[in-house]
Amino acid sequence: MLNVGLTGGIGAGKSEVTRLLGSYGATVVDADRIAREVVEPGTPGLAAVVEEFGPGVLSETGGLDRPKLGAIVFADEERRKALNAIVHPLVAERSAELQQAAGPDAIVVHDVPLLTENGLAPRYDLVVVVDAAPATQLDRLVRQRGMAEPEARARMAAQATREERLAIADLVIDNDGPLEDLEPQVREVWRKLRERAGGSAGA
Repeated sequence: MLNVGLTGGIGAGKSEVTRLLGSYGATVVDADRIAREVVEPGTPGLAAVVEEFGPGVLSETGGLDRPKLGAIVFADEERRKALNAIVHPLVAERSAELQQAAGPDAIVVHDVPLLTENGLAPRYDLVVVVDAAPATQLDRLVRQRGMAEPEARARMAAQATREERLAIADLVIDNDGPLEDLEPQVREVWRKLRERAGGSAGA
């Protein structure tokens, strides 16, 4: 089994790279999706969040009111740490389960947005960074996602710098150009991953 950490700044195009790698045969473990799953209604994760933050973070239907919780944790570093202390171990546990289920010959790609920020590179056999210039990221966030520019800049500033991400990269995918330039690069990365894994996974 080859364990790959995949990361990139917001707006760099990481989701499309993950989708392509999955289509080639990688087993994708999406940390963001798992983070949502572990606090769904009825889960111990949601119960722990409510115990920590109070019932005010619940919506009328009993689910997590993400905007309310976000307003609390993004305004207070200590409250954000408290939330991470609940969610991160649950995400790690579920990620490990999915990894084990993938089988011994799998190439498992862990899509981890905060891989650099949380010092997680040593957990993986190698790290792939999806890279784009900050100006490109900003343009995509404003033009494609409809973010206001101050919000986009704040989200970017809250993440690791481009230099910090590149410093931990074993392989870099340059996604500064148009979408049609991306696929050949991702396919080449997949070839290298298969070579590293012994050529036994995927097509």
